[in-house]
Amino acid sequence: MSGVTNTASKGKRSRSNKFESLVGPTDPKVDHEARERLVMARIGLLLKHAFFGNLATRLKLINADEWCSTAATDGRNFYYNSRFIMKLRQKEVEFLVGHEVLHVVYDHLGRRNERDPQMWNIADDYAVNADLKKHKVGEFITTVECLYDRKYEGWAAEAIYDDLMKNVKYISVDELLDKMLDDHLDGHGDDEDGDDEKDGQGRRGKGRPQLTDAEREEIRQEMRQAILNAAQQAEAGTVPAGVQRLIKEMTEPVMPWRELIQVNLTSAIKSDYTWMRPSRRGWHMDAVMPGMNPGEEIDVTIMIDMSGSISNKQGMQFISEVAGMMEIFDGFKIHIACFDTRVYNPRDYTSENLDTIDDYELAGGGGTDFDCFFNYLKEEGIVPNRLIVFTDGYPCGSWGDPDYCDTTWIIHGDPNPNPPFGQYAIYDDHRK
Repeated sequence: MSGVTNTASKGKRSRSNKFESLVGPTDPKVDHEARERLVMARIGLLLKHAFFGNLATRLKLINADEWCSTAATDGRNFYYNSRFIMKLRQKEVEFLVGHEVLHVVYDHLGRRNERDPQMWNIADDYAVNADLKKHKVGEFITTVECLYDRKYEGWAAEAIYDDLMKNVKYISVDELLDKMLDDHLDGHGDDEDGDDEKDGQGRRGKGRPQLTDAEREEIRQEMRQAILNAAQQAEAGTVPAGVQRLIKEMTEPVMPWRELIQVNLTSAIKSDYTWMRPSRRGWHMDAVMPGMNPGEEIDVTIMIDMSGSISNKQGMQFISEVAGMMEIFDGFKIHIACFDTRVYNPRDYTSENLDTIDDYELAGGGGTDFDCFFNYLKEEGIVPNRLIVFTDGYPCGSWGDPDYCDTTWIIHGDPNPNPPFGQYAIYDDHRK
């Protein structure tokens, strides 16, 4: 993407205008042929890609020639421009249907949060098209230009967005928007026609569909069950990795992160106590309690991902809370370091200097390389009882060495993480 001028400042556009000439009154004959193509596409998906076919049949086909230049979905309806459908080959129509299905499955609108709408929509299309191409759903569309980059294969939309934003000065937003395959229904009141009267299909006049937050949540819950049902009927290996992560989240609720860390720390304790090293826990009660034998202390390494997605405030909150958990143990050592593509500021803390941990300085700001801290631990000869990694969950390469030590991932950013080894929990910074 280098060498391309950023044109975002020329004006915001919510979607491509490339096919605006297709918008207009419906030709019944063209619409009939287009609907037949869409029905055949759904049948083709049912026969060869059951997961996509089952979910596609849930979407009601609605002609949208008068406001939509390509295709769109709100989770219940498949809106289409009949003239655009007729521009595509039959197998390309299957790809288009699969494209709309994945937008619903991945709940891209619900996951946008405060991200730039244009760049988020572009990231969505990259993610969806990469999944469809990898799994050979229909035929990748070449009749018109589509967003695709092989490097984004298997990436979540959040990771693609971050990558795009890092390179935004080299990107022509207008050019990328023109390659978007469909019309993303972003707003709750984005009616370009200015007609406030709803028709029987939930549309405002001849404009774009309007959904309340309650309606969107209802659709989201309906889709959760539909995804599980469709996945059960799909053949092994035909469901994209992103969908598999989503299903895992639905069926295997993740333990709260504080509880996960406490369970891991407790399981690392060896029941070997001594009266020669009294525990500090009994001092305030004028009592003497046994301590742990030397060498039997809990040795924890904490790695903080400071690649840019995690703020200093979040990083320090995490360090402080883990340090607080350590105080219940008699013997412990905390080894803390930050990383992006290399390791920064390694520090050791024990009961003797734990009160200074709030002065720890975070550093970083580059990419995300998990291998760098595994290599650091090996070079330094550090093999902790527990390795706890606080990260956004978007490594640029591998997740590191699965056989080196027990690893716990605390993930802030990716809502559907899937670490290939270790245990994980989703981070939240709301104290309970």
